[in-house]
Amino acid sequence: MALIQVNFFSNTLARTVPMNVVLPVDVMKAPAKSTEEGTPYKTLYLLHGVFGNYTDWVSRSNIQAWAEERNLAVVMPSGDNMFYVDIPGVHNYYGEFIGRELVEITRKMFHLSTKREDTFIAGLSMGGYGAIRNGLKYHETFGYIAGLSSALIIDSLDQRTDDDTNFLASRSYAEGCFGDLSKVAESDKNPKWLAKKLVEEKVEIPNIYLACGEEDFLLEANRDFRDYLQDLGIDFTYEEGPGGHDWDFWNRYIYKVLEWLPLESNSAD
Repeated sequence: MALIQVNFFSNTLARTVPMNVVLPVDVMKAPAKSTEEGTPYKTLYLLHGVFGNYTDWVSRSNIQAWAEERNLAVVMPSGDNMFYVDIPGVHNYYGEFIGRELVEITRKMFHLSTKREDTFIAGLSMGGYGAIRNGLKYHETFGYIAGLSSALIIDSLDQRTDDDTNFLASRSYAEGCFGDLSKVAESDKNPKWLAKKLVEEKVEIPNIYLACGEEDFLLEANRDFRDYLQDLGIDFTYEEGPGGHDWDFWNRYIYKVLEWLPLESNSAD
């Protein structure tokens, strides 16, 4: 399994940015499991959480080994702490970067499938929000979306003040990411708004997987989103299990995500 670090110039972010790519070009397969020569790889775009970067998933989970077993390419970019949404004032179009530019440039660089049903997006916490938001917004690109412990915080943003000593919970930080907080609920930065819009437009909605730990502080927000999707009549998979907002939970459940995705195993047994 090749692990490749790439630095490339992003037009949507106006700077050189890094990413890690797990690419199964050198996997030793059992003869009966060998894939057809030249078959493009199914691809998972995998997003990190707040305080993380493009190295998190490789260094803190078993994603590399599990991707190798399934002949899966995994692309892991950096999203800083900006929730993977577009911030026009400082030319940080993180949403367009994740939903369009990153997919386009990795398909040029590597032998990746261009099919929607072979293109997946997932993430944890902030990255879970980013995967859900951009997976729905760019629904013509992504066939599968997975959010783990997703930071589905839109409903409470407009209530924030700057009294909290934790900058992540401050109004100023939220405004820096999302802009005018009074307008976020009725915009494409709100996964609920996007989901409802897709239902109203009667378009094909990506397959959705959601999971959250039973001791996670984001559990109620994830349950609320689950209930909202149910009310819209959207088909999805939702799971809860022991654990909090930590890598023990995310490592266990990224395995479940891979089991849920339409992948084949290359293991010899």
